[in-house]
Amino acid sequence: MLSAYRLHHAFADKTAVLDNVSLSLEAGEWVGLNGLSGAGKSTLGQLLAGHLTPQAGVIKVDGAAPPRSGLQPVQWLPQSPELSVNPRWRVKRILEEAWTPSTALREAFGIEPGWLNRYPSALSGGELQRVCVLRALAPGVRYLIADEISSMLDPLTQLALWQALRQVADERRLGVLVISHDAALLERLCPRRLTLSEGRLSPPARHGAQSA
Repeated sequence: MLSAYRLHHAFADKTAVLDNVSLSLEAGEWVGLNGLSGAGKSTLGQLLAGHLTPQAGVIKVDGAAPPRSGLQPVQWLPQSPELSVNPRWRVKRILEEAWTPSTALREAFGIEPGWLNRYPSALSGGELQRVCVLRALAPGVRYLIADEISSMLDPLTQLALWQALRQVADERRLGVLVISHDAALLERLCPRRLTLSEGRLSPPARHGAQSA
């Protein structure tokens, strides 16, 4: 389980973006998170993945503190994939920084062989996003924070991405927190959904979900 207990995080002007936020994500579970722009959704995602340190509160990964080094079991996938890659590396090196996915898996995520020798700047945002999602699925990863990862994709590519991610997540029992403004997408993907507002999470809404 990925768990956060009483997280508090504030901006430099002392305005609290997260106030006493607690959250749990089980292995194999898909949870949706929505909220207005600026509500703190991405901040929460970065805290869970260790990109930020909470000013108060505790985060545990499968009952232990997150590791200080090495491959992180919680991976944050931002909306803008160019923020998470080295622009001087070719796509092949970017992928192999974490692991070497099979040809079949690259094809499932729509990654063409010709992309491997390109630099990130030679790919569209949607193409680079698919590369980053696949890179985050390295063995040893247990939880994904998917922060608006399909917002820049056309509907057909979006569907293919979520189907490929669902298959891998189900096979490996990955926990996935899906952050999105798209309520319909969250309803399709996530049996449990939360709303972040004024620094706090609302009680979960539990409804049936359909596969993407």
